Amino acid sequence: MADHRHKRETSARRKPRAALVAAPIALLATGSAVTLGVLSSEPVRDIPVAQDAASISGAATREPGASRDESRLDTPRERKAFQKAVDRSARVVATRSAVRKADTRLWTTTDLNLWTGSGDFAAKDGETKAGKRVLVTGRRASGRVEIVVEGESRWVTQGYLSQEKPTAALSVEGNCTNGTSVSPGVSPNIVAVHEAVCANFPEISTYGTFRGDGEHSQGLAVDIMVSGDRGWQVANFVRENFGALGVNYVIYSQRIWSVERSGEGWRAMSNRGSATANHYDHVHVTTY
Repeated sequence: MADHRHKRETSARRKPRAALVAAPIALLATGSAVTLGVLSSEPVRDIPVAQDAASISGAATREPGASRDESRLDTPRERKAFQKAVDRSARVVATRSAVRKADTRLWTTTDLNLWTGSGDFAAKDGETKAGKRVLVTGRRASGRVEIVVEGESRWVTQGYLSQEKPTAALSVEGNCTNGTSVSPGVSPNIVAVHEAVCANFPEISTYGTFRGDGEHSQGLAVDIMVSGDRGWQVANFVRENFGALGVNYVIYSQRIWSVERSGEGWRAMSNRGSATANHYDHVHVTTY
């Protein structure tokens, strides 16, 4: 009887022990299924933009559960969104800093469109009139310069800002008075370009015409030796008067404008390897 009771008691003890083992397994399986279901159905969330880049990158040092840092992002899409937020925040900080530190004022030499940024996808946001003194941050990108309008960053086309207040609109009717000339035998349109540029930009003293290649060899092209913002003023002056001067196309600062594609404005050119080859130190004009 004693042995028989001992066997029954042993058997009775095994049943709860099996149940105790099975229950956690079932619970673990159920929990795993729920967890996988949640992860697979959870949408990618937009990462909010912080006030500055440091507040985002600093998230990685916070206590667990306080914020989601980059090391805890689940998918490549979330990590990419996080990085975009960091980059966007850094740009915001840089722009605010540039606007706050701006202390230089220049004159607009013509009516200028205001843009929300320097890139191709920037939106037009009004205009500023010629002869207005504007605050400049000193930042430049993609053929535009940044100015400050009512405390906000705006961008205008490079080459239309001057340290001196404009006195009169530029005209192709002026006469060259600085003693420069172009080589005999060039086309009448090249003569017209030289006369107009010389009359409006008398400090420019070097004009290159004939050489052994391309349109230069035909007397249809001229290199106007000028750089920086003054170069943009010359390039835009020639472009604006292309009809009167018989201009075919203009190249400056690795950008080209042509009559045939005038609706596209200044177009970027490939890198040719040097400042001269990329037309940073002169304005190239080809005429008909």
